[in-house]
Amino acid sequence: MASSSKFPLQIFYDGSCRVCSREMQVYQRRESADRLQFIDISAPGFIATDHDRSLAEFTRELHVRDSAGQFYTGVAAFARIWSALPESPLYSLLGQAVSLPGVRQGADLGYATLARLRHLFPSTDCHHGSCGLH
Repeated sequence: MASSSKFPLQIFYDGSCRVCSREMQVYQRRESADRLQFIDISAPGFIATDHDRSLAEFTRELHVRDSAGQFYTGVAAFARIWSALPESPLYSLLGQAVSLPGVRQGADLGYATLARLRHLFPSTDCHHGSCGLH
């Protein structure tokens, strides 16, 4: 599990993706210690290069940046988020599970597949009228 995360964590997610948005809403409801900051990369004012990444990089997979500036992506990003929710035994268990040999590789493969196919899911209304992903 990602016990060494430095808070707050900035979570870069695609608000135009219904699955992504709903997942972030779950974390927003559970988070109460100001450990998580949510940044919607589909918002009109979002400029990827302000965060030392391209928009293509951000749209490829979930990104989390800790307070030291270290980026984590994919399953590693989720593990960081889960570490920010210590009051939840479920997230603690998930974090421990994805650190096990074999489980991590399977989770990475599953996430990579989901991330590549997410454009097939229904989208939310895009903030700017045309989503680059859909």
